[in-house]
Amino acid sequence: MNIRSVGVLGAGLMGSGIAEVCAKAGYETRVREVSEELAAKGLARLEGSLARAVEKKKLAPEERERARARLSATTQLSDLAGCDLIVEAIVEDLDVKKQTFRELDSLCKPETIFCSNTSSLTITEMAAATGRPDRFAGLHFFNPVPVMKLVEVVRTIATSEETEKTVLEFAKSLGKEPIRAQDNSGFIVNRLLVPYLLDAVRALEEGVGTREDIDRGMELGCGHPMGPLKLLDFVGLDTTYAIAEIMYDEYREKRFAPPPLLKRMVLAGRYGKKSGRGFYEYGESA
Repeated sequence: MNIRSVGVLGAGLMGSGIAEVCAKAGYETRVREVSEELAAKGLARLEGSLARAVEKKKLAPEERERARARLSATTQLSDLAGCDLIVEAIVEDLDVKKQTFRELDSLCKPETIFCSNTSSLTITEMAAATGRPDRFAGLHFFNPVPVMKLVEVVRTIATSEETEKTVLEFAKSLGKEPIRAQDNSGFIVNRLLVPYLLDAVRALEEGVGTREDIDRGMELGCGHPMGPLKLLDFVGLDTTYAIAEIMYDEYREKRFAPPPLLKRMVLAGRYGKKSGRGFYEYGESA
């Protein structure tokens, strides 16, 4: 299928990033948010990212203008009806996602491909809410979307070969490097990363080392660019906790269970960099 227009559900951090790379790659891109305020905030975030790319000479001013001209925002799902491919990047709530896709299924043309950017929920459950499970796949981007090269393309048992091929080629057209993953909670990256992050919290909890020594050990000993506790602060402790809960519910394995310390920190509002405090302090809330 020839993809010409893309719809993006959600204009948050991930949604605005996905919309940006789609517009820069030449696709007519329409972003849908639930309110005018959130749509405007998402477009402002996107425009700020484009401006920074120009400042860093990673994007020519005329390319920024062309990308911006391809972008539009709406609060109506019906405005995405003509899109060739739709990427969902809304709240990580299965019921909300299923309801949104169910509504879209009745609005969009039969050949439209649906994709979800979920990081932990299974694609099959979302696809089952529609009449097009063969044209449904996972398309998991990484944050920050304009910078990170990796995209996980997730095929379910119902996804057609043609759909998988189209989504893989679409990801490549965005300048990304796609990898194939099966439809298991967490896919490839989070299935390996989340237990590692949770083990770091357990190590701190059990007094194996200080936060600084745990992070420095992984940075200097394993060549990681960022230690696990610092990485948790940047990902968001609340986000990681929610993902771990979903994955534990799926696998029922201890390695996916959120440690008590992580739960207490989330309850205390220490979400990491975005709240100004997590395992480290960041001054004013980011």
